[in-house]
Amino acid sequence: MESVALLLTAMLFGGMVLYSAGFAGFLFAVLPPDTAGASIRRAFPVFYLLVIATSLLGAIFVWSSDTLSAVLLAVIAISTLPTRQILMPAINEASDSGKKRRFAVLHSLSVLITLAHIVISGWVLVRFLP
Repeated sequence: MESVALLLTAMLFGGMVLYSAGFAGFLFAVLPPDTAGASIRRAFPVFYLLVIATSLLGAIFVWSSDTLSAVLLAVIAISTLPTRQILMPAINEASDSGKKRRFAVLHSLSVLITLAHIVISGWVLVRFLP
């Protein structure tokens, strides 16, 4: 069970880092801004579902051996729900209506949430070390 939790947490950590720092940046570097933006809009809901599922499964598999890690992973899953369902649509609405300041604030909040999730999942990974 702990090995599965370790693999899920590693997938969560690596996936978040790659997606947020690699994939999103890559799209904006190689595609016109409108195309990159549209692609990101389609991809982020799937990204958030992956974060929710992976962190929740990791929490379940680590629960019996490390309750703190399970709680931390559950916090990631739970806090991703409003990020996906409320914050992401608000970011899209701000962008669509040309509210640049609102977009900047909301997007910055989503970046901070993702960075916090990366840090938390990294800490959980370190907890697996002997």
